[in-house]
Amino acid sequence: MESIKVEGLVVVRGGNTVLDRLSFTVDAGSVTGLLGPSGSGKTTLLRVVVGVQKITSGTVTVLERPAGTPSLRHDIGYTTQSPSVYGDLSVADNVRYHATLHGRPAAAVDEAIIAVGLAGTAGRLVRTLSGGQLSRVSLACALVARPKVLLLDEPTVGLDPVLRRDLWALFAALAAEGSTLLVSSHVMDEASRCDRLLLLREGRLLADESPNGLRSSTGTHDLDEAFLRLVEHGEVAA
Repeated sequence: MESIKVEGLVVVRGGNTVLDRLSFTVDAGSVTGLLGPSGSGKTTLLRVVVGVQKITSGTVTVLERPAGTPSLRHDIGYTTQSPSVYGDLSVADNVRYHATLHGRPAAAVDEAIIAVGLAGTAGRLVRTLSGGQLSRVSLACALVARPKVLLLDEPTVGLDPVLRRDLWALFAALAAEGSTLLVSSHVMDEASRCDRLLLLREGRLLADESPNGLRSSTGTHDLDEAFLRLVEHGEVAA
């Protein structure tokens, strides 16, 4: 079953084509990596799926409803690259606020904070935290709602290797419980942690494959090299 379906998506902004005829699906209960260099269109695509980016043509459906449908608000969690949190509130109060919006119990607040490794800082004001900690507060705010679809824009930027490993383990666990995750990154070594990969470059889809499928189709075990070969050979999806 598919949670996200994109057909013929085109986004033109300021006279520039940001996304060019994208078509793909994202299966329910999976972790799909949205990978590509900065400026490839990853954030724009996530905004389209959330329903806050105007599209030029094509269709995008989420959980069998058009992207942006009001009834999807409680079914989608979204974290942006810039943390969307209140600096004058504590970590716990930020997460508690989002839990209240979604009718989640108090226990869900503690679970979300523990899940992102911030149990020891739950009482601290958010404005006193580091950049990596701020990102994790944003993630906890998204997780507390237990959304069916979770869209994460560069969630591991600035985190140390241990935290990155732990977060990817959390993403896999959420998918195993039935959530659908679309995770953007420009770090190719994270690609191997995904069930499926969408590789973007200059707004076009280079590949839509599993990590092993991508290795096989490009004849290399190194995913960085696989991406380079796709670029060099001009193997851009229609």
